[in-house]
Amino acid sequence: MDTSIGSEYNELRAEIRSFFTANQDAAVPAGPGFGGEASEVRRRTVEWQKRLVDAGFAARTIPTRYGGAGHDPDPLARLVIEEEFSEAGISLGMENQGISMFVPTLLHYGTEDQKQELIRPTIRGEMIWCQGYSEPGSGSDLASLRTAARLDGDEYVINGQKIWTSGAREAEMMFALVRTEAEAGKHAGISYIVLSMDTPGIEIRPLMTMTGDASFNEVFFTDVRVPATNVVGRPGQGWEVGTYTLRYERNMLGRSNATESYMAGCVDILRETGLIDSPVYRDRLLKLEGRVQAMKYHQLRLLTDMLKKRDSGAGGLIVKLNNCQLNYDVCALAIDAMAERGVLKRGSKHVRDYGNWQRNYMYALGLIIGGGTAQIQKNIIGERGLGLPREPKPAAA
Repeated sequence: MDTSIGSEYNELRAEIRSFFTANQDAAVPAGPGFGGEASEVRRRTVEWQKRLVDAGFAARTIPTRYGGAGHDPDPLARLVIEEEFSEAGISLGMENQGISMFVPTLLHYGTEDQKQELIRPTIRGEMIWCQGYSEPGSGSDLASLRTAARLDGDEYVINGQKIWTSGAREAEMMFALVRTEAEAGKHAGISYIVLSMDTPGIEIRPLMTMTGDASFNEVFFTDVRVPATNVVGRPGQGWEVGTYTLRYERNMLGRSNATESYMAGCVDILRETGLIDSPVYRDRLLKLEGRVQAMKYHQLRLLTDMLKKRDSGAGGLIVKLNNCQLNYDVCALAIDAMAERGVLKRGSKHVRDYGNWQRNYMYALGLIIGGGTAQIQKNIIGERGLGLPREPKPAAA
């Protein structure tokens, strides 16, 4: 099996390496080794994102009129870029709810005015987004959400609550699902709307997690007024638009870039501690390496399907389930190999890599639940990918 990409991309590889040389002063490392004060991390990350966008390595296929590079989609070029950045240990830029999930959705469903206003600052890291989906009692059964938006003239008035809202305190904007048509069916009465997080009536309460961060939040809406023009798609089309966004969320959470960076860092730790020569640790490492390689070549298979315009079927559905578990297992090996240093928290004198291994270990565990739990993912794979009967629902009372 020949997995080489071909010499026709050598010019692109040379361009990337020249970019590294010219921008080494600002380059942000990939993997868990980057840390420091939150404000400085964000400043450096945004600056690096802007350089990547300007060079055409990030937002590569976004039309130029919205601030992107305007290249035609080329999965092989994208793979070359990912390979070069991974080999150099350099971050390929920001992957977040705005860039990776909202922008593709807006390109597909948004109005021209919405695209002109929102895409450019989002892809450049200047406008940070959060996602208003889950509610108390409406997580896995998202269609049962109750946050209501009542049309009043040319505005919607929103009342309700969202929970597990990642990054709500830092975000400038939110894309949310709200119920605009109470009389409509369960899935039909939902709309997808965007709103500024400094709109009067929004209250944010942080939720502390086991990572030591309040990365999740509760968000409460009390008579929050949002222009009716902020609806993406048609009123009542929110379930379709929101499901489209979720496809990109699963792809973002299942990407292999972070996994390969974690794996390289884990190997470094085993070498530095001398555990690379331990039969027990070497056996664990090789098993993980086999899974990482299987994941990598599976994604090449999906790439082939994309190039040949084939449906990947169940193959495309397993990525998030597999990769989130794999990230957790790689981080777990690194934590074990660090021994007593593996239980130190950020800020401790002898902690390694700013404590990011510990954070990513716990965060990866959370992602096995977030973005659709592993159990939900297995149901999707079984029902949509393998054609198995749907899970029985309890009888109505």
